[in-house]
Amino acid sequence: MRFSEKAAQNLMAIRNTKPLIHNITNFVAMNFSANALLSMGASPVMAHAHNEVEEMVALSGSLVLNIGTLTDEWVSAMIKAGKRANDLNIPVILDPVGSGATSFRTASAKKILAATAVSVIRGNPSEIISLSDQSSITKGVDSVHTVEDAFQPATSLALELGTTLAITGPKDLITNGKKIVRVDNGHPLMGRVTGTGCVATAITGAFLAVDPDPVRASATALSFFGLAGEIAAQSASAPGSFMAALLDSLYRITPEMLEKGCRIVEE
Repeated sequence: MRFSEKAAQNLMAIRNTKPLIHNITNFVAMNFSANALLSMGASPVMAHAHNEVEEMVALSGSLVLNIGTLTDEWVSAMIKAGKRANDLNIPVILDPVGSGATSFRTASAKKILAATAVSVIRGNPSEIISLSDQSSITKGVDSVHTVEDAFQPATSLALELGTTLAITGPKDLITNGKKIVRVDNGHPLMGRVTGTGCVATAITGAFLAVDPDPVRASATALSFFGLAGEIAAQSASAPGSFMAALLDSLYRITPEMLEKGCRIVEE
């Protein structure tokens, strides 16, 4: 089946089943991520308390772990939820926000990966490189590397961890160390709104809830989100209006529109 057909099927499945996506995510992007998931047809929950993460993840279609505003307590809750998700065969996606910027962030991301089987790691190039190279640095939460810079480290890391790496940039790259897929959807304004990377991760979580293939789920999710950015930019020329238009586009894109507009190529 072509990626375009599968993208349409995945979007239709999300809207038909409305999977609950459990997010342990950051304060900056929490509201935006929840609205994005609601707009596209999924059901978000943001729960990070130790007292409930195991119960909540048991009700969910996938678990999204995002270290954007991490604390020791949140990392511990992420690992607790991740282990429970692993026990129940619920897919886990990690967003190592700002890994490489501080030793705490890098160590926390690696701690989660050591304790939890993660289906997908979604990050920018510098974040991905930092997970395999302690000397790599980022500019806060922004990348100082290109997607191509991260290609070889991502391939090795995917094989080492038995996971899928989704590296986002002007052209996204997804690999499990063997397969290589590129996604060419998106718009430059997506980089001018805070939290779009976190939203990309949350949307990937929604697609993972309906598609057991991490490479395919990641590629179709990023294509869907990128297409929403392209459509939003047609009516918005600045970040403020673009953010609202992006949510509208996530709601308005039909499976037929996605099948026609997605640009995914397997190498």
